[in-house]
Amino acid sequence: MFFRTESFQQFLKFYPIVSILVAINLGLWLLTEFLPIPLFESIRELGLGTNFMIEYNNEYWRLLTAVFFHYGLIHALFNSFSLVLFGPPLERMLGKTKFVILYLGSGIIGNIATFYLGSIYLQHAGASGAVFGIFGAYLFIVLFRKHLIDDQNKQIIVTIMVIALIMTFVRSNINVYAHIFGFIGGFALANLLISSKTHSRWI
Repeated sequence: MFFRTESFQQFLKFYPIVSILVAINLGLWLLTEFLPIPLFESIRELGLGTNFMIEYNNEYWRLLTAVFFHYGLIHALFNSFSLVLFGPPLERMLGKTKFVILYLGSGIIGNIATFYLGSIYLQHAGASGAVFGIFGAYLFIVLFRKHLIDDQNKQIIVTIMVIALIMTFVRSNINVYAHIFGFIGGFALANLLISSKTHSRWI
């Protein structure tokens, strides 16, 4: 389930939403960090999750746009790789619209938590809250939609999930609020999006 065997063209065809999200992540990094052009730098400043600007300038769009901006290539690549690895099965099962709701909803929930619980001077960015929302959806499946996942893949996802949560508290410069509340958001949204009547669509 988590091992990709498709060609590049097949991947784009089968998982268009994951492909678009990855393209946005890497494209914004390329434009705003690799190309030192004032316009792109301004776009970046407008997109980061800056709590001060949200609080005092009512720039609430940052709760969404911060999901797509990253601090450096490694940050963008890591989140994009996680999306490529864990996103396709959910996109195939949920469909395009529900997958977008799960992904962006989780990211926004994580950013809202960061806004209310973090320092007013905190600036944050990255898709990790949305990625942790995907993990939260898998936990919901493991616990309440067991027919949608086999034992082998269940062990894989649970192991990776535990490691990811541990690393959240071990590594420095991690937005813990986004990770934890993105995870909770993904779990809650999965309850709304994945019906008990859903049939297995893993590939």
